[in-house]
Amino acid sequence: MEPRPLQIGEIVQINPDACRGTEWFGGCLLVVTEPKPFGAQGYVKSAGSAGLAFIRVNYEDIEPTGGHAVWLVVERPDPG
Repeated sequence: MEPRPLQIGEIVQINPDACRGTEWFGGCLLVVTEPKPFGAQGYVKSAGSAGLAFIRVNYEDIEPTGGHAVWLVVERPDPG
């Protein structure tokens, strides 16, 4: 995506071909928690886990989905 202001709670999708540390998250939806000059910091929520995976992504590795999260999830310890 072209650089533009991102909003907290905005949902972006990580490019499946992304690299530089985000390749494990390719195709995932990321909830933006902190807009950054290079892109965003945010989290990916995994099913079956109480934890969140926080990552940083560059603008060139994400695309907007046109949506916003209704609930922002706060980090909770994994009960397992």
